[in-house]
Amino acid sequence: MKILKEFKEFAIKGNMFDMAIGIIIGAAFSKIVTSLVNDLIMPLLGVVLGNINFKELSVVLKEEVIQDEILIQPALKLTYGNFIQTSIDFLIIALCIFLVIKGFNRLRTKAQDETNPVVSTPKDIQLLAEIRDLLKEKNKS
Repeated sequence: MKILKEFKEFAIKGNMFDMAIGIIIGAAFSKIVTSLVNDLIMPLLGVVLGNINFKELSVVLKEEVIQDEILIQPALKLTYGNFIQTSIDFLIIALCIFLVIKGFNRLRTKAQDETNPVVSTPKDIQLLAEIRDLLKEKNKS
């Protein structure tokens, strides 16, 4: 029963919804970055490195077996080019997430900083502070 109560509190606080939204946005962002890497970055990098297609980079461990024009056993390959592509994909996603979190942290520290000069004091509070200061000076005299 305690676990059910904790889950209910977790769901009501909105944390579950925030997490679900983050996962959905992250999945969509991942597709965009994957397309960026696969369709733009890797072809350009391949051209720069001498017309290399990273998807085709592999080491054949065992040749395919063909008998009477029938494929008996496919080739066994280590496709390291695909690994390179996926690694670049990961690095770009990690960099973007780092930059977003860094931006959020910067905004959070500005919001928590009470001495931040950007936030101005409302006019009515300024007037009350002036009145308080004038009363203090008058009482000292």
